[in-house]
Amino acid sequence: MAADLLIICVSSFVAVFLLLSFLALVIRMLTLAFPQKVVAEIDAAVIAAVTSAASVAYPGTIVTKVEELR
Repeated sequence: MAADLLIICVSSFVAVFLLLSFLALVIRMLTLAFPQKVVAEIDAAVIAAVTSAASVAYPGTIVTKVEELR
């Protein structure tokens, strides 16, 4: 009886591993087929979010410059 439970657990683990591996390959193929477009400018919403996060983390701070590093 314990051997049956062990076989069920191992086969379930292998099935989930194979399914997740397959999904990872599908996602990799999709990202290769449809690459992310590079945006040259920083959006105003991004600047507002950075300013808001900085003021919450460090009250009284003023954000003067936001740059994207690549």
